[in-house]
Amino acid sequence: MSENRGVQSVLVDFGNDLLSAIEQEGNSLFNYFSSVIQEYPYFSRSLVSFQANKQRPVYRWYKFKEAFSASLIEFLLEKVDIKKKGVILDPFAGSGTALFAAQFLGFDAEGIELLPIGQKIIQARIAIQKNITSKQYERLKEWAEEQPWKQVQNPVEIQELRITAGAYPETTKKQIEQYLTALQNEDDTIQYILQFALLCVLESVSHTRKDGQYLRWDYRSGRKNGIKPFDKGNILSFQKAVADKLHQILKDLKIPAASQDLFSDVNIKKGNIFLHSGSCLNVLPTLHSGRFDAIITSPPYCNRYDYTRTYALELALLGITEKELSSLRQNMLSCTVENREKDLIQLNPSWETAVSIAQNQPLLQGILNYLEHQKERKKLNNTGIPRMVRGYFYEMACVIQECLQALKKGAPLIMVNDNVRYAGVGIAVDTILSKIAEDIGFRVEKIYVLPGSKGNSSQQMGSHGRQPLRKCVYIWRKP
Repeated sequence: MSENRGVQSVLVDFGNDLLSAIEQEGNSLFNYFSSVIQEYPYFSRSLVSFQANKQRPVYRWYKFKEAFSASLIEFLLEKVDIKKKGVILDPFAGSGTALFAAQFLGFDAEGIELLPIGQKIIQARIAIQKNITSKQYERLKEWAEEQPWKQVQNPVEIQELRITAGAYPETTKKQIEQYLTALQNEDDTIQYILQFALLCVLESVSHTRKDGQYLRWDYRSGRKNGIKPFDKGNILSFQKAVADKLHQILKDLKIPAASQDLFSDVNIKKGNIFLHSGSCLNVLPTLHSGRFDAIITSPPYCNRYDYTRTYALELALLGITEKELSSLRQNMLSCTVENREKDLIQLNPSWETAVSIAQNQPLLQGILNYLEHQKERKKLNNTGIPRMVRGYFYEMACVIQECLQALKKGAPLIMVNDNVRYAGVGIAVDTILSKIAEDIGFRVEKIYVLPGSKGNSSQQMGSHGRQPLRKCVYIWRKP
């Protein structure tokens, strides 16, 4: 690997042409890792996203758009050098895809998840595969076919947040309230599954659609949604949507003999799953050093997506208050412009090493200088972008340091992530994070690039042309 030039010297060469300086520094870092960067045809976009889960039993129940596929995890666990039947960690567990895919292959799996919706999905699936009996299975069929909630006369009102008020047609809102009231009469396991089925259909019966940075509102909601009215198409009736979801769940389950529990076969009970609730910045330092045989994860991307907004319907239903919503947003990894700066060294003095390494990344600092320069010139569509990008990389450096500590010697960290672009500057998340990881102590084994890199957003293309951005799977290994 060749020596990496400092961006400050490049800036002298190019004067005020910051973009050219950053491009040269980016090329230098790309060349530094050129021996380990490889385009890999198997890693299609559907494989490293939720798309490949859409037809898979069990994984298809809840559409967690930010997830990667079970097929990807299965491939990685088979192909990457990992101790068989060991312990896997996913510090950004999401809906638990990595945990359940690892479990079915015989690994024990631990996950860390901050958002209550992710926690609820994982807990519901654990409850289903551990506790359901044939009698409970039959009761769920009755709910799908007879819809007993229709008879409820005085339902309890559901909680709404400011950003979810008016999300449902009035008839739908009443039916949701009837459903939630009726399920209180069931045993704990049935309640868990019925609530989970409801969470799975909220978007389809609402006036909203998840759109990355926010919820888009259908014109029928009465809310203004930008200049152009948005039509999400058919809004499903609640009765049909939840009945269909219950039927789908039942179809994917194995019908047990009268004397057996569901999932009693050895195929399902190979590994154990344990979920840590909270931010990985808080949880990772509490885990035993050298415990894990592999870390497989996909952190939030540096793309301004605000999961507390896109999953606001689900969070409101789970009883999250306005104050708790704001707290969740601030505790997330900095990936949205509303994240305030975290005092990382005050949070954990041992992170001084990681923060210092991030501060000494020439390409990253050049990008941050450029974004601050654009902010001063009022060229950014949101002044929080420089703070978000800085926070993202500094916090990821701390996460990487903790992951190195948590892994056994010789164990890999496998990560899926996207490169991004702001104000015309491409941010090479793959090579910047890999250099941070190397400086922290990892050996960068592979940076697999997906074929057919994605383009910019429509706004970026309008201003800067269609410049492709890499999406990658990184494999770093603890020496």
